[in-house]
Amino acid sequence: MARHIIVDGSNIATEGRSTPSLTQLNEAVLALMQEYPGAKVSVVVDATFGHRIARKEVAEFNKAIDHNELVAPPAGAVGRGDAFVLAIAEKVRASVLSNDSYQEFHGKHKWLFDPGRLIGGKPVPHVGWVFVERLPVRGAVSKRSTKEGRVVAKTHEPSLEASKPMPVPKAPPPGAKPGPGAKPGPGAKSAPSQKAVAASQRSAANPHPAVAPRSPMANDVMPYLQFVEKNKVGSRVKATVAEYTSNGATVRIGDVNGYVSLKHMASPPARSAREMFKIGDSVQLVIVGYTPSRRSVDLGVPEVVASLAAPVKSESIKKTKKKAAPAKRAATKRAGVPVKSAARKSVAPAGRRPVRKSAAPAKKTTKSAARKSAAPAKKTTKSAARKSVAPARRRPVKKAAATARKSAATRK
Repeated sequence: MARHIIVDGSNIATEGRSTPSLTQLNEAVLALMQEYPGAKVSVVVDATFGHRIARKEVAEFNKAIDHNELVAPPAGAVGRGDAFVLAIAEKVRASVLSNDSYQEFHGKHKWLFDPGRLIGGKPVPHVGWVFVERLPVRGAVSKRSTKEGRVVAKTHEPSLEASKPMPVPKAPPPGAKPGPGAKPGPGAKSAPSQKAVAASQRSAANPHPAVAPRSPMANDVMPYLQFVEKNKVGSRVKATVAEYTSNGATVRIGDVNGYVSLKHMASPPARSAREMFKIGDSVQLVIVGYTPSRRSVDLGVPEVVASLAAPVKSESIKKTKKKAAPAKRAATKRAGVPVKSAARKSVAPAGRRPVRKSAAPAKKTTKSAARKSAAPAKKTTKSAARKSVAPARRRPVKKAAATARKSAATRK
C-alpha cells in the first residue's frame, strides 16, 4: 500500500480536456484520499498552470499556493514540472499519480518500472474517479533515454542522411514540358496531355462510368423507413447529441441518426454547435424534413423552427391577397373587354377610344351624349349597359314644372 503519493497536477487536471481545470484536479485529489486513506498526498503543478486555467479559478489557485496545498517548481527548472515530480518521488520513495509515461526520463529513473510506483486515473461517467496501477509505455524516446542513461529531449534529432543536401535529378519529372529547342532523349516517352490525365483520374475515382458515385447514406434502409412511417414532419422527438460537424451537430434517435444545422439551432444562427449543445445532452427537437437521397433526418429546435416558419406564412397571405381580383374585373375579362374602369368600358362605343364626356355629371349630359352612352358596346353585357344608362337619365322638365304649380296652389 502506498504511503506517500505525488500527484502530477498538470496531467490530471488536463485529463480529457484541452485546458487544465482546477475543479477537476480537486475532485481527483479528494477521490484519491478516499481510495488511499492512510497515504500522504502532495500535489505538484508546473509554472504555467496558473496562466492556463479559467479566470474564475485564479483566486482559488493563488490561495492554494499560499497555503502549500499546491506546489510549483522553481523558476527555470530543467525539465519543468515532470522533472520536479520525479525528483520528489525518488527522494521520499513515493508513488506518482499520472497518466504520463515520462519516456525522456526512463534512462535516469528506472524505478518507474517497479510495481506500484506509477498509478493512473480517469473519471468514469456515473462512477467517478477510478485509479489503477500501471507501467510506463516504451517508445523511441524511451529507447534513446535508456541507451544513453540520461534525460533526453522529446524531439528526434535529425539523421545524417536527412542533413545531406538534396540530390540533383538526372531526368525531368514525368509530365514536364520540354523547353524550346530541347530534344527528347533516347527512349523518352511523350508526356500525356492534361485531358488524358484528367480522364485517368476520373476513371480511377469511378471505374464504372455508367454508374454514378453514390453519396454516403446517413442511416440504414429499414430503421430509416420505420422512423419515417411513425414520425411525420413537424412532430417532436427526443434525441441525444452524438458529435459536432462543421455546420451543425449529429444526434441519435434510437437506431436513427439525425442532423441539426446551425440555422435551426438558434436565431440568428450560432457560430458553432459547441455553443448550443454538449456531447451526451438529451434535447427536445422537431422534425423539419427528410432527404431520401441520403436517408437523412433534418431536425431543429422547436422555437427556432417556429420563428422561421412565421414570416413565410405572412408572405404567402400577402401574395394571395394581391392575386385576388374583384368580381367585376373577372366578369369583364370573361366578356373580352380591356381592364379599365367600368364607366369607361360601358360608355365607349365599339372600336373607338372612350369618350371623356360620358364620365361627366348627369346634369350637363346632352341628348346626343345620352344616346351615345345608352348605346351598348358590341362586347358589353346587358347588365353593364343598364348600369351605364342609369346615371345619364334625369327628371323631365315638364313634370318638375307641374309639381311646382301644384305646390303653389296648395299654399294659396
